[in-house]
Amino acid sequence: MQMHEVRSALVEACRALNRLGLNQGTSGNLSVRWGANMLITPTATPEDRLAPDMLASMPIADEEGRFSGPCAPSSEWRFHRDIYRARPDIGAIVHCHATYATVLSMLRFDIPAAHYMIAAFGGSRIRCTDYAPYGTQELSALAVEGLGARHGVLLGSHGMIAVGGNLEQAMWRAAELETLARQYYLARQLGEPVILPDDEIERLIPRFAAYGIAAKD
Repeated sequence: MQMHEVRSALVEACRALNRLGLNQGTSGNLSVRWGANMLITPTATPEDRLAPDMLASMPIADEEGRFSGPCAPSSEWRFHRDIYRARPDIGAIVHCHATYATVLSMLRFDIPAAHYMIAAFGGSRIRCTDYAPYGTQELSALAVEGLGARHGVLLGSHGMIAVGGNLEQAMWRAAELETLARQYYLARQLGEPVILPDDEIERLIPRFAAYGIAAKD
């Protein structure tokens, strides 16, 4: 993809999050790795006002938060930068305040393997971190640790992060993470969900390399 295509895709993804009910207002943020830089959505900008040239470009190796572009980057740029540093396999990051994922994060609930689709996230549990104020290095450290080698994490009293090899895959995982959160929440209203054994999830994980939205160049 060319730079203008990537920028347009990021803007469309922001609008899709709202259409899907995964985000609202000016909350949430998205980014894409672009060489040694990342393109990230700007701070405090409603999706219906967002334009491709408003995205900020930031060097992933930079410590100071320097950026190029007409708008300042999202206040959450630190965990985007640090996740890209920790995970060379990640090409895109979606952060949003989807309702059920956020409810579980307020309760500090991990999402266990109550449904086999959790294998799409590379493990038998989607972790929930402790709380840290938004935009801080403390939150970034919690996000990187909570994510580990997996593809999704809940941020305590905050929301979720889903990652992928490209933007399309990260968006697919964001929708799947919210679905898992909703299913787990609803199942707990009726009883104690049956949790699939770890070895069953480990057996399924390789099959998800060709399941759903795969990352493509």
